[in-house]
Amino acid sequence: MSQNIYENLSQLGGAAKMPKSPEEAVLETVPNPRPGSDYLVRFTCPEFTSLCPVTGQPDFAHLVIDYAPSRLLVESKSLKLYLHSFRNHCAFHEDCTVGIAERLIEELQPKWLRMGGYWYPRGGIPIDVFFQSGKPPQGLWVPDPGVQPYRGRG
Repeated sequence: MSQNIYENLSQLGGAAKMPKSPEEAVLETVPNPRPGSDYLVRFTCPEFTSLCPVTGQPDFAHLVIDYAPSRLLVESKSLKLYLHSFRNHCAFHEDCTVGIAERLIEELQPKWLRMGGYWYPRGGIPIDVFFQSGKPPQGLWVPDPGVQPYRGRG
């Protein structure tokens, strides 16, 4: 692939300003080098944070994003900056998890996407949120997300 396909990337390879909100964040994409192959891409974000929309207190989650790309891949630095933009964003767990998945689907148009939001306890209750865009492509290897259920200190 020639380098000119990457010239529109504004965040990779240099200093990038942290977006103030998820709406302001730019998700950049690159062409999938293997569009004829069904394969899985996994991103994990074990230290995701957002804010409770009622109390303003921080919420923490371990996110797992799996997708089978079609024509485009998400550029990982732009994804990191997008996820970081939630640190000052007030939303419930369900809104964050499903909203991230829907934004990725909108931007990437993947063959398939699933997302797990494994949220740490709020008020003593862990809340896990799961989203899937449909059935994975036949024959796609989809490994277990690898996130242990919350067990407290025990």
